Amino acid sequence: MHGLVFDTAHLLAGGLVLVSFMMLYQDRLSALLNTFALHALVLALSVAWQAHAQDAAHLYVTAAIAFLFKALLIPVVLRRIVQRLGIHRQIETVVGIGPTMLAGMGLVALSMVVMLRVTAEAAPLAREDLAFALSVVLLGLLVMVTRRNAVGQVVGFMSLENGLVLAATGAKGMPLVVEISVAFSILIALIVIGIVLFRIRERFDTVDVHVLDRHRGEQP
Repeated sequence: MHGLVFDTAHLLAGGLVLVSFMMLYQDRLSALLNTFALHALVLALSVAWQAHAQDAAHLYVTAAIAFLFKALLIPVVLRRIVQRLGIHRQIETVVGIGPTMLAGMGLVALSMVVMLRVTAEAAPLAREDLAFALSVVLLGLLVMVTRRNAVGQVVGFMSLENGLVLAATGAKGMPLVVEISVAFSILIALIVIGIVLFRIRERFDTVDVHVLDRHRGEQP
């Protein structure tokens, strides 16, 4: 029974890493947002299974928050922002998809080597999940640095935060008050992001950060 619990937990955490690679591969905003919704759904399933494995009822709240906010609400809001901004187009990347995927595989290998050595004394369930979580964090960071579009960078940041949630739940969970405060912080951050994106679009007629660099220091 314990073997099945561990295998399922590692399968879901590994699935989160796989979906992170899918996010790296996407080059259109609509596909990227759909993949992020899938990313959040896998996170919710992983956290719910951790709640079962650890017999920690409060983690079910974390799973519900991840599902409602990240898998449903945030993708819908971002899609509406994209529609309002009129930026239905391909996402420009700093480097090609091939080198980006190779860099992602290197980051995953680095995460496994470093985290498995550092957590040698940790519980078996937490040890591998922490390695997967670090992989998700680094892949989210890679999404951020390889996307020129501001919306793509926002999605990368939120996928990075998904990795932090996975790490926290794998390390025997986190207090319920922290989970609720994180959920409200994400909601507030999303509202601020929407306002900022609208102002950027209004001011510069683009959300491509490569183009915005040319306007740095320009007076209003």
